[in-house]
Amino acid sequence: MRAAETTASTGTPAPPPGRFAPLRHRLFAVIWAVTVLGNIGTFMRDVASAWLVTDLSPSPAAVAMIQAAGSLPVFLLAIPAGVLSDILDRRRFLIGIQIGLAVVSTALAFLAGTGTVSVASLIALTFLGGVGAALAAPAWQAVVPELVPRSDIKGAVALNSLGINIARSIGPALGGFLLAGLGAAAVYGIDVLSYVVVIAGLLWWRRDPGADEGLQEQFGGALRAGLRYARASRELHRVLWRAAVFFAFASAVWALLPIVARQKIGGGPGFYGLMLGSVGAGAIAGALLLPRVRARLGQDRLVLAASLVTAAATVLLALTDFEVVGVVAAFVLGTAWITMLTTLNATTQGILPNWIRGRGLAIYLTVFNGAMAAGSLGWGFVAQAIGTDAALLVAGAGLAVVAGLAYRAALPSGEGDLTPSLHWPEPALAEPVAHDRGPVMITVTYRIRRSDRPAFLAALDRLSEERRRDGAYAWGVSEDAADPERVVEWFFVESWAEHLRQHRRVSKADADIQAEARRFHQGPEDPVVQHFLALEPRRAGAPATEEATP
Repeated sequence: MRAAETTASTGTPAPPPGRFAPLRHRLFAVIWAVTVLGNIGTFMRDVASAWLVTDLSPSPAAVAMIQAAGSLPVFLLAIPAGVLSDILDRRRFLIGIQIGLAVVSTALAFLAGTGTVSVASLIALTFLGGVGAALAAPAWQAVVPELVPRSDIKGAVALNSLGINIARSIGPALGGFLLAGLGAAAVYGIDVLSYVVVIAGLLWWRRDPGADEGLQEQFGGALRAGLRYARASRELHRVLWRAAVFFAFASAVWALLPIVARQKIGGGPGFYGLMLGSVGAGAIAGALLLPRVRARLGQDRLVLAASLVTAAATVLLALTDFEVVGVVAAFVLGTAWITMLTTLNATTQGILPNWIRGRGLAIYLTVFNGAMAAGSLGWGFVAQAIGTDAALLVAGAGLAVVAGLAYRAALPSGEGDLTPSLHWPEPALAEPVAHDRGPVMITVTYRIRRSDRPAFLAALDRLSEERRRDGAYAWGVSEDAADPERVVEWFFVESWAEHLRQHRRVSKADADIQAEARRFHQGPEDPVVQHFLALEPRRAGAPATEEATP
């Protein structure tokens, strides 16, 4: 558990920073403000596209495909994007993406202004916009620690969520009214201007690229490291599973909301924008109330409550054809939606160390958007087969059932201290080792009493997860046939550079796990750690020998 901060003079717990404390930092305040403006433009663009497709085709499947076209690229590209966000200059990377997104919105404005837009072109350009969002999302989240000191990171993450929902409350409503008054081309043109504002803010930021100590990861190795981490982290598995289940069912309301607003309730584009604005307003209210509600309910009951409220709002939208009820249902949906998004995102942030943050968040975004894209397509075809109302009723009932079942799998607390411990000594070397040499085998030799072996192996099982998360691609434990109390833990990493990175990745929480295993060691000295570098005898000129039979 992470120790609580205390004041130096009294030893009493230090008061938590205010909700808006990160805005005291000028850099964060500027980047936060321009991203809010940029997100307002994006939400305006999405409203115009979602409404425009209902003009071009009355099919629920076509409407759902617009939602899927925006979400699918994140599912496909989030992991490579997370790798890029960890190995490239994030500022320059984001500037390039904003330029590309501005080009997409310019094309939409031209097609809408000339009356040549079609369902196919709308889906294609929405997909390209989704590609830009997919590439940018991990980088935007990963830059937060560069904009504020460590003590304000949680507050900055919460303010980012609040900013997105401020944009969600303003953008759709403004986009809907401008769409009704000026047309889609004007809405897309305003979105282009919003990208100009974001680019200006990023150009103003003079980012420190950091020191290159010769251990910079390359794309392939960084990708493998990220996938190894995700495969080995049981805590991340629990978050991803809960996210996939929730968003697969909750995607129904987003995929079918334009149909509800236009065909079921009979509203115009202004009303559709009002409904989305109500979702954003509900999200702001939920974000402001969230700390108090979380303190009362706890994390898991909060997630259960958010799931059930989302299910109830989905059912209510299926049963009503009154505008006021639709707006209220959208508001309630927004409070539950931001509660779920913030809780899952904060939990993911809490279990990810800084070195893997971009890639870990990208994997979470892959699951989130994959569930949204697949769910949107699926519910669109279900609605076409059985009707919009019936599809929403099935989705709401299904979400309530799976929420009750998922409640049994508790989310991780995310309270471990993930700052690097730097407690591993430098490896003993007879001569310098090239960074690309490998693979490398590391052995740790313990002396364990037979009576302690079950508890020791249980501790090693927890330690094996940490070794794999931090870079090992193989791990095992063996006993000496001649001396069973001599137990050797071994693991392999790809290269010497990867092992040196492993030294810097071990967190203080991981150090506690290692200490738990080492306490079973018997002997006057610490367990013996050795490093073995791979040799290739045939390339070195040694004669080939037949494999001996044991």
